Amino acid sequence: MKKPLKNKTLAIFGWVVLAGVILFVLIQLYPYGHNHANPAVVKEPQWDSPQTRALAVRACYDCHSNEVVWPWYSNIAPVSWLVQRDVDKGRAVLNFSEWSGPTTPRGMTAFGVSAMVLGGQMPKAIYLPLHPAARLTPAEIQQLAQGLKNSLH
Repeated sequence: MKKPLKNKTLAIFGWVVLAGVILFVLIQLYPYGHNHANPAVVKEPQWDSPQTRALAVRACYDCHSNEVVWPWYSNIAPVSWLVQRDVDKGRAVLNFSEWSGPTTPRGMTAFGVSAMVLGGQMPKAIYLPLHPAARLTPAEIQQLAQGLKNSLH
């Protein structure tokens, strides 16, 4: 008697797996998350030192510049949607490649950017496991924060 129930469970499981595979393939066709264009660099801030720029490149540029290094997983939906959203939002708030003055397009000042770095809000915690180079030491955090204050004026 238990055999028909086992076969029915396996059949249902097989259909669920098949539906999952079909859904996974279909979401790859959705265009959002596949635009990995890096627009031209228009203008960077006048960095106070090469070290500040190097730290910003390491910890910030993959979301806050037009020089994003798109990782392999940024091509696979639904993760690609999350990566694209983060880059789009990051560029909208602060884009080091399109620097136009002392405040960002959303009105953030050098002090605000620096405070986010010092407060551990940037780079985002979700970014760090797959980007270990962006993990800064306490001394590097201090150096980057001060360098941002000096550079983003």
